[in-house]
Amino acid sequence: MNDVCIVIVNWNTRELLLKCIASVYESDTNCSVKICVVDNGSKDDSVAAVRNRYSGVHMIENTGNNGFAAAVNQALNAISSKYYVLLNTDAILEKNTLQKLYTFMESHNNAAIAGVQLLKPNGIKQHSFDNYPTLATELLNKSFLRWLFPDKYLSKKCTITQPIEVESVIGACIIVRNEAIERVGKLDEDYFFFIEETDWCYRMKNAGWSVYHVPDARVNHLGGESKKKAPWQSQIEYCRSLYLFFKKNSSRNTYVTFRIFYVIKIFFNLIINSVGNIIVMFLNRKLRYRLAIYYRLFLWHVLFCPDSMGLRSAKPGKR
Repeated sequence: MNDVCIVIVNWNTRELLLKCIASVYESDTNCSVKICVVDNGSKDDSVAAVRNRYSGVHMIENTGNNGFAAAVNQALNAISSKYYVLLNTDAILEKNTLQKLYTFMESHNNAAIAGVQLLKPNGIKQHSFDNYPTLATELLNKSFLRWLFPDKYLSKKCTITQPIEVESVIGACIIVRNEAIERVGKLDEDYFFFIEETDWCYRMKNAGWSVYHVPDARVNHLGGESKKKAPWQSQIEYCRSLYLFFKKNSSRNTYVTFRIFYVIKIFFNLIINSVGNIIVMFLNRKLRYRLAIYYRLFLWHVLFCPDSMGLRSAKPGKR
């Protein structure tokens, strides 16, 4: 059994994938490490590139996009390990990050999951942990909530020097204890993409385990590279996953309330962005992009949320 298995799910991000794997091999660690790449039907020769450059990597090659949760679970079934690190292809480990995560988990037996401090390429901190989705977090402005209740809704601007227990962590780089997985279960494959790690954290916490943010374990994270290949499909998939989280983890009244008011929020944003584009005569690219996203989201709801719209049917670069 390995000490750590690095699980990387790839979908048409070949160059990022190679850099990500390189950062794992360059890590300073005294634990045994195995890398498992699960490729979800990439068309950019990702599989061949990895096999040519890194023969020690365990490859699982899918013929189509099976989704993130299903791909991770394939790796969990294939490789036996004490801990699993889920690592996005657009994330680069700092040299001592892997060792810090391993050491933390070894000294905190109650920890099921621990996440890192994510950094933009320029060193600015990204959001690395979050609260569970609630009516307040999804219908109100999160910046307002952080200002109003700073102790409950922690900001990335907070200075955190020691590991702290949090509700959930951002899944770009997280370490998960196999013992906790065996007791609570693997990722829920009902989630195709997005929020599956939040659901995992929620289930772990409900089972009595703890979830931590480890600030001195640092990862450079580009963020959203796979989403950029199918932008509006990604937004639809996020919305679908958000509905699924509420359905699974909230009362029926809360779920129905959320669905009604979230559609209203989308429609309101569609109107606001339409007016904004008219004012600037559609000359602002960012405003045009936002309008296109809200239009697709609202259309998806008008069509009763069909499965045919989303990442399941998306092709790289399709808009």
